[in-house]
Amino acid sequence: MTLRDEPAASTAPRADVADSRGPDAPTLSTISRSTYLKEAALKNLFLVCAFVAVAAVLLIFMFVGYRGWPIFAKTGLAAFLGGLQWQPTAEQPQFGILALIINSLIATLGGLALGAPLAVGTAVFLSEVATPRVREWVRPAVELLAGIPSVVYGLFGLLALRPIIAQASGGLGFGFATAWIVLAVMILPTIAAISEDALRSIPSGIREASYAMGATKWQTIWRVLLPAAKIGIIDAIILGMGRAIGETMAVVMVAGNAKVIPDGIFKPFLTLTTVIVIDMPYASGDHRTALFGVAIVLFLISMAFVAAIRVISRLGGEQS
Repeated sequence: MTLRDEPAASTAPRADVADSRGPDAPTLSTISRSTYLKEAALKNLFLVCAFVAVAAVLLIFMFVGYRGWPIFAKTGLAAFLGGLQWQPTAEQPQFGILALIINSLIATLGGLALGAPLAVGTAVFLSEVATPRVREWVRPAVELLAGIPSVVYGLFGLLALRPIIAQASGGLGFGFATAWIVLAVMILPTIAAISEDALRSIPSGIREASYAMGATKWQTIWRVLLPAAKIGIIDAIILGMGRAIGETMAVVMVAGNAKVIPDGIFKPFLTLTTVIVIDMPYASGDHRTALFGVAIVLFLISMAFVAAIRVISRLGGEQS
């Protein structure tokens, strides 16, 4: 008995199958040249947008550095950053900004101490506690705070908040206490929005696992969700610091603008940003150059905040 070779399977399409597709069946076609050109144009457009952003930062830094560097060469870096006296119009001008740096940091940290817990609590409420109907009312109100001009915050602090603090403290109402409250409200929407996004990005399975272990809602929030979202919350707080230390108009209206380190939270003070706004209209010569030097310091502080966010985010990614 011999085995016969089986006929090879035909690879040609069957007539009945081909006919069943009908005349309107889709057919494969190559991508047209115009599509390639459009994609190349979009790629170049996005490249130009990125280049413009980078170039803008570099140009600003070069301009401020070129105008402000001579003051470092003339007075010395240590004298400029470590001096306590800012007397640019005196017979013997002094350009020390240490008091301004300390005042800026105190104002920023105080605003964060008041605003960060309030903002994180708002984020937790919107993400985990509020019903959809309540969330529809609260979230727009929080977002509206971000759209209010800083001069409006300054007017509120000057005309409404300052008299209350003046009556309570027996002073003029200018000082860190007033500035802290104003800055806390100003940074609230920034920190709340980013913290809420961080909480919402946590997979729902983590919540379900916590509930399955017998944890209550508040235990889940405190011991599970907040630790899981801590990197995003820290990023939000650092961004809030950048907003607070760079704030000008609101602070200049409630600070009192005394060129010293105050001995109390109800005494006037002056910051890096406010000295630029106040002195620039009449500054000239070394005084004007010194103000650009202050701008360099502010620029470097902002860069440090951005670098801190990137480092923290990278460490968080490595841990996860």
